[in-house]
Amino acid sequence: MKQNKYDDPKFFEKYSQMARSQKGLAGAGEWHELEKLLPEFAGKRVLDLGCGYGWHCAYAAQKGAVSVLGVDLSEKMLQTAREKNSGAVIQYRRAAMEDLAFAPGSFNVVLSSLAFHYVRDFAPLVEHIHEWLAPGGAFVFSVEHPVFTAYGSQDWYYGPDGEILHFPVDRYSFEGQRQAVFLGETVTKYHRTLTTYLETLLQSGFALRHVVEPQPPEEMMDLPGMRDELRRPMMLLVAAQKQ
Repeated sequence: MKQNKYDDPKFFEKYSQMARSQKGLAGAGEWHELEKLLPEFAGKRVLDLGCGYGWHCAYAAQKGAVSVLGVDLSEKMLQTAREKNSGAVIQYRRAAMEDLAFAPGSFNVVLSSLAFHYVRDFAPLVEHIHEWLAPGGAFVFSVEHPVFTAYGSQDWYYGPDGEILHFPVDRYSFEGQRQAVFLGETVTKYHRTLTTYLETLLQSGFALRHVVEPQPPEEMMDLPGMRDELRRPMMLLVAAQKQ
């Protein structure tokens, strides 16, 4: 069984209190940039890997997708997705994305939001995604930025009075497992460089369309800690297309 931290009741309760859990896409700081990268959904078959609460599944359905499959390893995530974001064209399936199998050309769009940094082996998954997409299909995803995942702790260095000094970036070129602290809990994540993310796509036959390091929107700048997010990139957004 792959890591399934989100079915831990204590961890899931903490996650449920986050703005993106309670407000959906409007509570996600990167959404204003991610939405710009998404393709037209009308008439499309969509796969969402690591779908979580299903916010992106519902968005695709609202935009005219003819079928949407959301996949997640967490039963608690899927239960919430079925409660909050069900729909006639939406289906949810419990599985590890690395274990999925579909016929070639099964989808026109593959999405993934903040999930690939939980995947140990990125290249085989990208090769599968390329196979699952129909020619011209879109692949759009967000991950934690390599600058953010490099050191591992994912926290600032603080001064004697608790003030933020700087963010640690170390072991950048040493890819692999990291023990990060997220919502006060230890979580296993996998660091890989920006080169690895982008070159893996190119070597698998994708054409890069957009690469974005999103900043928080102006309307969120007054939220606690949000302005500090300008001091280092936290997320990476990528849009690619099967040639």
